[in-house]
Amino acid sequence: MKLNEAAPSLDQVKTFWEDQSCGEALYLRGNERAHYQHQLEERYRLEPYIAQLAEFAKCRGERVLEIGVGLGADHQRYSEAGADLYGMDLTDRAAQHVRTRFKQLGLPSKLLIGDGQLLPYRDAAFDCVYSWGVIHHAPDPELILSEAYRVLKPRGHLRIMIYHKESVVGAMLWLRYALFRLRPFLSLSQVYWQYLESPGTKAYSTPAAAALLSQFEEVDVHTELTHGDLLTSGAGQRHAGLALRMARFVWPRWMIRKLLPHWGLFMLIHARKPA
Repeated sequence: MKLNEAAPSLDQVKTFWEDQSCGEALYLRGNERAHYQHQLEERYRLEPYIAQLAEFAKCRGERVLEIGVGLGADHQRYSEAGADLYGMDLTDRAAQHVRTRFKQLGLPSKLLIGDGQLLPYRDAAFDCVYSWGVIHHAPDPELILSEAYRVLKPRGHLRIMIYHKESVVGAMLWLRYALFRLRPFLSLSQVYWQYLESPGTKAYSTPAAAALLSQFEEVDVHTELTHGDLLTSGAGQRHAGLALRMARFVWPRWMIRKLLPHWGLFMLIHARKPA
């Protein structure tokens, strides 16, 4: 993805997510024990397709690595399903959330703070590598996927979500930050790079995602309309204001579902490492 902006450093990305883990403002409520349960329930209510991709129950007894643990709901589900669970996150904040959560629940995980672009695991160590909404924030997503390939066993599963470029969210951001600011020359890639979450965030077309995963086989890719595309949640805190509040009341959700079913922000990918 060629952009004029210099790629952000890993420290810039880390600083952004140390301020607030992904979903923290959207999900966490009440006291510590209750708010993790609320976050888990709301996460799967708003994003039921997570469980379809992750297939938690199928990982019982398997060695699973999650890259980017966030608030820890998916990590919790893998541990509860009986996976031999490992986790890696760039931020101390996410690691603290997960350690607190797992201590409360008495669940095991081997969790490290570090860079997913340089995984500290031996070759062919894992049956499954899972990552939800993380890889597109890395300075070098290709490097993360190369590392994931390396640490997977032959026939091991890769289960990831990355952002889809041709999305309703992308169109909304382009209208707000390009067209309405009289900068129609600003590309969709530049809009994602500057205005969707951490600096340097990327989004991919389906062909670009296929190229990104060229080492893998049995690559299954599909997109999902999200609560962000449909404005059915409090997502988008960074863009809060009168325009967003008004849009939530008039948004043509039925029309989007009917006419733009493949314009979802989330691109779900399941692939396997060759034998």
